[in-house]
Amino acid sequence: MGKKNKAGKGAGKKRDRRLGAIKYDEQGNMIDDRNTEAGKLLGYKDIVRSNLLFEKFYREQGICPEAEFEQMMETLKQDLPASFRISASRAESQALLKILQTDYFAELSSHQAAGEDVVIPKVLPWYPDSLAYQLNLTRREIRRQEVYFKLHNFLVAETESGAISRQEAVSMLPPLVLGVKPHHNVLDMCAAPGSKTAQMIEALHSGEEGKLPTGLVVANDSDNARCYMLTHQAKRLQSPCVIITNHDATTMPDLMVPSPTTSDLTPLRYDRILCDVPCSGDGTMRKNPDIWPKWNPVNSSNLHGIQYRIARRALEMLEVGGRMVYSTCSFHPLENEAVVARLLQDMEGRLQLVEVRDMLPGLECSPGLETWTPASKQGEFFSSFDSCPPKIQAQIRPYMFPPPPSIAGSLGLTKCVRVLPHKHNTGGFFVALLEKTGVCPWQEEGRKEVVEDNPGSPAATVPPPEKKKRFWGFREDPFIYFKPDEPIYPKVRDYFKLSLPSTMFLTRCEDESKKNGVYFTTEKVRHVMENNVDRVKIINTGVKAFARCENKGAHCDYRIAQEGALSIIPFIGARRLHPTRGDMEIMLLSEDQETPPEIAKMSEEFREECEKTETGSVAFLFKDPDSPLTVQVVGWKGKMSVRAYVPRNDRLHYLRLIGADISSFETNKFQERKQREQEREAEKAAEASKVEDKTKVEDSNTVTSCDILPEK
Repeated sequence: MGKKNKAGKGAGKKRDRRLGAIKYDEQGNMIDDRNTEAGKLLGYKDIVRSNLLFEKFYREQGICPEAEFEQMMETLKQDLPASFRISASRAESQALLKILQTDYFAELSSHQAAGEDVVIPKVLPWYPDSLAYQLNLTRREIRRQEVYFKLHNFLVAETESGAISRQEAVSMLPPLVLGVKPHHNVLDMCAAPGSKTAQMIEALHSGEEGKLPTGLVVANDSDNARCYMLTHQAKRLQSPCVIITNHDATTMPDLMVPSPTTSDLTPLRYDRILCDVPCSGDGTMRKNPDIWPKWNPVNSSNLHGIQYRIARRALEMLEVGGRMVYSTCSFHPLENEAVVARLLQDMEGRLQLVEVRDMLPGLECSPGLETWTPASKQGEFFSSFDSCPPKIQAQIRPYMFPPPPSIAGSLGLTKCVRVLPHKHNTGGFFVALLEKTGVCPWQEEGRKEVVEDNPGSPAATVPPPEKKKRFWGFREDPFIYFKPDEPIYPKVRDYFKLSLPSTMFLTRCEDESKKNGVYFTTEKVRHVMENNVDRVKIINTGVKAFARCENKGAHCDYRIAQEGALSIIPFIGARRLHPTRGDMEIMLLSEDQETPPEIAKMSEEFREECEKTETGSVAFLFKDPDSPLTVQVVGWKGKMSVRAYVPRNDRLHYLRLIGADISSFETNKFQERKQREQEREAEKAAEASKVEDKTKVEDSNTVTSCDILPEK
C-alpha cells in the first residue's frame, strides 16, 4: 500500500497517568479514554470523521456513482475490519487452512447457532486457494470480546512464526496481478514495511518443492530505518533469493551482473516491478482517521512529481515484455490516472495497460477515469491549465490535467481499477498493470533527454546531476562469499553431505575466528552482491544456514540453523532423522531450560535411527501419513538424549501442525482477569472481616472495663 507520512509528534506516547487506572465495562471491554469525563477534560476528543471539501471534490470527479456516494462516505467513516492471509509454504498452508476451518471457524459457527452475536470470517473470493480472510470486526473488537480469544491467540502466534500475515485486504491486490513466477527477476521500488514483498517472495517459491528459484527479488526502500523492518519481514520466509537495498527510488541505480554473451557487465533488467508509491493515503482513512481534518486537493498534486519519477525510473529498468504494477492507496486521480497517462504518452506507444479484472474473480471495482478536474487547496475547480491563476499554476501543472478526448480514448485508462470501500468493506485502492512493449524512447542511442520547455508537453524533466554517493544509517557488515580454498566449506559439506556448491555460501566477517554464521544465497544473488557493493547500499541478503556451536562431542564445529532450515534441509543428504508424531511432540514440548528428552523414551524406529547417528547437529523430518505435509526442524542428537532447537513461538506452530494438544498454551485473558478480580474481592472481604473482628474485640474490651466499677 502506498506509503504515508510518519505519525506526528506525540505518537507512541505512554498513557496519561492523570486518567487513572484503565476502566472496563460490564462485558470486560476496555472503555475508551475519549468517552470518559477525565479524558474529555484532558482534551481526548474523538477525531471528527468529516470533510466537506473531500466530499465536494470526489463528487465532482465521479469516482463513485451518485446513488452509492453516501454509502461510500458512511463506510469510510467506520473503522477498518481485520483481514489476514496464510503465508506458509504450500503444504503447511493447506494444513493451517484445515486447522483454521475445523478448530476455529467451526467453534464460532456453533456460538452463532446458539444465538450469540458472532461474526464468522469470510474468505476473500479473489485470493487464490481460499487462503485470505476478512473478519468484519476491527482488531480492537477482536481483542476485547471473549468469544474470539482463541482465534486472536491463533492469529498472534502464527503471525510471530511467519505463517500468517495480518494484511489489509486491498493491499494484497498488486502482487496478485503482477503474476510473479519462479524464474522472474523482481523489483519492489518502495517495499517497506514488506507485506507485498512477502507475497512476491512466496510467488517466487511457488515452483517445485525443494527446488531453488532461478529468479530473485530486490526489495528497496529509501528509509533506512524501515529497511530493517523490511528485513525482519523477509527473514521469516527464509528465502535465499532476496536482496534488501536502501536507495532513493527516483534515482535507483542499475545493478550490474555478468553478461551471458560477453565478459562484460550488463545492467540487470527486471521481468516484474512493483511501484507502490508514496501517496496521500486518503484511501486509508478508516485506519488513519487523522487524515480527515488535514485533507485537501493539493496534497496530491504535491506528490505527483515524485510518483511519476519513481514509475518512470521503474520503466527504464523493466525488461521489454515485462510488466509493472503502479498502485496507491489514494482515490485522487492526480496520483493515479494522471501519472499513468503521463507515462503512456512518454513511451510513445511502447507501453500498454493490461486488463486485470479477469485476474481477480469476485472483486467489485470501478474502472479508471478518462477525465478529471484538478482543484486548488480551497476547492476551486479548473478545467484547463490556462484557466488557473499564476499562483495556482505553481501547484497544478499542465500534465496533471486529463489528456484530450482523442488521446485519452487510445490510452485505455478504463483498464485501471479503483477499489471503493463500500463494495467489500475495505480501504480504498488504485491498481494499474502496465506492459512494456519496446525500449524507452529516451534511452535509445543518439536520442537526448527533452527538457520540458513547453508547459503542455508530457516529456519528463531532466534529473539534477547525481551527487557523490553518501550512504546513511548503520554501517553494514561486509558480505564475503567463500573462496575456492575456504577451509570451512569442506568440513560442513562432508559432515552433512551438502549438495550445494561453495559459491553459494558467505559470511559476514573476514576474521576466521569470528565466522560464527554461514549464510546461503543463490548464484544469481551472488552475482549481484559481488558486482554492486559500491553502487547501492545493501542492507541484507541470504538466510542463515549454519551456525558455529560448542563441540559437545561432534566432529563438526557447525550446526544447522533453524533460521534457514526450510531452505537448507532439502540439500542435506546426511544426518536426517525421522521421528514419529509422538516423538516430535515430546521434543517440541520440551523447553530449553528443561532436561532434554531421553532417546530411550522414543519410538523403536526412531531409537534405531538415533543409535546409528553420531553425536551432533541433525534435521528432524516428520512426514504426515495422511497429507503431503512435512514438518522440518533442526536439533541436536546427544549420547543419551535429543533436543529440538526451535524458538518458543515456532514450537506452538509446529505442535499445531502435527495435531498435538495445545490447550495448555491457550491463555484466556478474560478468565484470568475475572480470576484476578475475584482474588481482589476476596482480599478486600478478608481485610474487611479482620477490621470487623478487631472492632468487635475492642468493643468487648470496652464493655468489660466498664463493668468493673470503683467502690463508693
